[in-house]
Amino acid sequence: MHYSTSGLESARRHVGDEVRVVIESDSDIVLAREHGRLIGKKLGFSATDLTLIATAISEVARNILVFAKNGEIVIREINEHGRTGIQIMAKDNGPGIPDIALAMQEGYSTGKGLGMGLPGSRRLMDEFQVISSVADGTIVEMKKWVNKNG
Repeated sequence: MHYSTSGLESARRHVGDEVRVVIESDSDIVLAREHGRLIGKKLGFSATDLTLIATAISEVARNILVFAKNGEIVIREINEHGRTGIQIMAKDNGPGIPDIALAMQEGYSTGKGLGMGLPGSRRLMDEFQVISSVADGTIVEMKKWVNKNG
């Protein structure tokens, strides 16, 4: 689902306990990072973890811009098995990733970057999953837990 973005306010949409940010420009990446920090702060993440969350959001949102041109970041609070955390989903309808295992290797890049995007995001978060189809685009789901031992 995509929304037109005539400014930052229209790029954000609250749906229940989640925030959806359409990614079509660098300013949308900044907005998604800010929302990740706000939700994370509300959940009690440390300053260090808030930085890790914002960095992971930047990496997957940048991939959306570079490879798919547009997409969406969905950020929500989650509660599973007595743990509280944050879930970030990056979705696009771009060209997809033909070889996910290769894309997840440190240093591999199809663009001009350093190849830190997906592998870097995986290292920053507690759970990480990529679903991609060359015909249908890519979904990256990441989770970080406030109380990992809970």
